[in-house]
This record gives sequence, C-alpha cells and structure tokens, in this order.
Amino acid sequence: MILEKIKTPGLSHLSYLVGSGGQAAVIDPRRDCEIYFEKARAEGLRITHILETHRNEDFVSGSPTLAELTGATVLHGPNAGGDVTFAKTAREGDEIEIGQLRIRVLETPGHTDDSLSYVIHDTAYPEGPVGVFTGDALFVGDVGRTDFYPDRAREVAGLLYDSLQKLLTLGDQTILYPAHGAGSVCGSGMAEREFSTIGHERRNNPRLQIDSRDEFIKAKLAEVHYQPPYFSLMERLNIEGTSAAPRVMRPRNLQLAELEECGADHLIDVREPGAWCAGHLPGSYCIPVAMVPAFAGWFVREGETIALIASGEDALETAATHLVRIGLDNIVGGYTGVVPAAAQGRDLGQVPMIKTEEVARRLQTNPNGWSLIDVRAADERAQARIDGSKHIYAGHLNEQWKDLDPLASYTLMCASGMRATVAASWLASKGFANVDVYLGSMGAWKAAHG
Repeated sequence: MILEKIKTPGLSHLSYLVGSGGQAAVIDPRRDCEIYFEKARAEGLRITHILETHRNEDFVSGSPTLAELTGATVLHGPNAGGDVTFAKTAREGDEIEIGQLRIRVLETPGHTDDSLSYVIHDTAYPEGPVGVFTGDALFVGDVGRTDFYPDRAREVAGLLYDSLQKLLTLGDQTILYPAHGAGSVCGSGMAEREFSTIGHERRNNPRLQIDSRDEFIKAKLAEVHYQPPYFSLMERLNIEGTSAAPRVMRPRNLQLAELEECGADHLIDVREPGAWCAGHLPGSYCIPVAMVPAFAGWFVREGETIALIASGEDALETAATHLVRIGLDNIVGGYTGVVPAAAQGRDLGQVPMIKTEEVARRLQTNPNGWSLIDVRAADERAQARIDGSKHIYAGHLNEQWKDLDPLASYTLMCASGMRATVAASWLASKGFANVDVYLGSMGAWKAAHG
C-alpha cells in the first residue's frame, strides 16, 4: 500500500497518489502530470481512477491529460457550473475499490458547489476511516473560503458549516489530506504543518471552534479574499479541459535584440527586488520567481504574450513552469543578461529603495504630490498600519493604476518590500517616473517605532 503527497511549489498545491493491490488513484493532479504516472509505475501500480475534489480556481487540472495517458476514469462532483467534459459525476455514497482500500464519496459543498471529499477505508481494519481527502473544504488550521458565489454568500457559508460537521463525524483518528498548504491563495490561516487529524483540527482549528452555524456564517462573511482575474480562466479550463503541459518548460533563449523586438505584451523580470531596483530593462516589471504563481495572474490576461527576464537559465525554467500551471503559457522566450545589456550601452531603469527615516520625514513634512501606498492585504492592514498611508492591494493595481496621477510621487510599502517592489515596478512599467520602495516596509517600521 502507498499514499504519497506531491507538493507543487509556489501554488502550495497538494495532490496525492494512493495505491494498493496493483491499482492506484490520483487526487487533484496538476497540469504537468507525468510525475504521477512515473511514481505509480515505479511502485508497480496502474492508475485506474483520478479523483477531483472540486473545480479548482488557482491551477489547471491535469486530469484530462492523465486520463489519456492511463485510461483512468475521472470523477468530479455535481453542480460544477458546467459539464465537466472529461469526467463522470460522483455523488454521495459512491464507492471506489483500490486493492484493499475502499474510497467513499462525501458531498461537501460550501467552498464550491461541486466540492467532494473522499474517505479512505482500509478493508483489513474495519474500525473506521483511515483518512480523508478534503480538497478545499477543510485545511490544516483553516477552512475553505466561501466568496465565489457573492449573490449566495450566506447560503454557501452555511453549506460549508454543514459540510464541516459531516467531516467531523468521521472520527478523531481520521488523517486529514487537504488540497493546499500554507501560502496558498485559497486560505490565509493555514498552519505551516501539512499533517493533521480530524481530532486535532476539532480541538485546534479556529474556525471549528465556532459552535453556532449563525456565528460561523457571520465569521465567513467578514473575511476578505482576493480573486485574481486568472481564476475565471482556471474555472473555465477545468470544466472544458485543456491541452497537456509543454514537454519542455524552459523557454527559448532570446538575444537582447530579439527581446527588444519580440513585441511581448509583458516583460516580466523574475530576479529579486534589489536586483530589479538597481537596474532593469525599460518596460519590464518585477515578479520574483517564487511570487509568479501568486501575482502573474493579476497582470497577465488570457492570450497575452510574455517574455521572461532572469539571472540564469534555471530561474527561467522555474518561472515558465509556474506560468504553465496556471494556464499562462504564451511565453515567447527568455533572456538572461541584464548586466551585460548595460555593458552594451543600454540605458537601464532604476527605482530607489528608501529607509524608515526618509519615510518618517516625508510623513511629517507631507511633500506636495506624494503618497505612501500600502499594498498589503486588507487583513494585514487591519492588524497594523502606518498613519497617513493609503491602501491599494498590490493585485488591484492591475486596473487602479489608471486612477493614479503619473506625474505624482509614490512610495510603495508592504510587509517586507517584496510586494511593494512588484507594485512599484508595475507602475514604473506604465510610465510612472517618481516611484520608490520602502525597504523593509512594515517590518522596518515596527522595528523602529515598536
């Protein structure tokens, strides 16, 4: 018997391979899905079932491709908002046999209408469930977000409460296997651990400490979540199905002249913030490679072309892989060599990084036409803020930059300076000449002011 977790970096997506008796099932595969086929074959297993917990919003499902590779049956929940063309509908009480494992379907709507959980029973030990794949209904330390149906906000929050109560009946011994870990855009309160049990969550998960259905609904309605534009693309692709991931993730190499002439809609520099601020190709904006899954989908729309700029080939490949997994794979090529570009006489752009003392001075003197913009999430800002700052979430600058005066001066801040650089670079790419980044941002402010 085997149960292996496969984690997708950047997305904090957790998928699983479970097998027994020569058969295997995969739960929530990612788009570049050969890894499941290879792991199953190494264990002498044949993938017979692919189980989707819901219509994912933050990554492209690999289920249709994996089904073509293996001949496996794909199962998906009811009420998906469309006909999931590559899957059969699974419903409450359906069972799948995988060797000596019996997997039972639970309908657990709330996060999405089609959400399913899959309960694992080991038929050799009939005392109760061994584990449960909960998708985005229940996480380690948190529960699923319920903001995808704004016209039915109270209803879906109540549905999630009911689904969680159903999961709690499985017994404290039941091991929890969620679809995401800490860092996912699908929840902000997840624990750093990626292992837990129903019993541990019953006693420690903050949302499960709310006994009243009405109070739970009130708490969920008070949450603030952000929905990048690419979520709607993911929802559509995960109903219609999409092509397999490219066999080679590394983009073709571009020379400097080719980069300048490629006509890409987006020049994304995936180097670290300090490197971008010190010198960057005009028109580029910075999304550090580890932040590509979280922020590229705010700025790049379906069908738009991308050229990547990095310090090395490995970073280009990693960035391209992140983009492929969220369906933004119209990549014309990649370039390395910003410093050599300067040596060839190219005029590089620069954005200053300023310290706490300068921010404090500006707040005190209030220079004409200057603003301090906090680009953190609303829940972060609610905990602590700098008086005199304005709030625009970093992702919302994808459109709200149009409401700002390009001749004014802006200092961008976040928790550390990373997201602030993404925001400042986006403004700079749009022709804002007077932007800088608060180095250390809220962390530095707290260190100086307590």
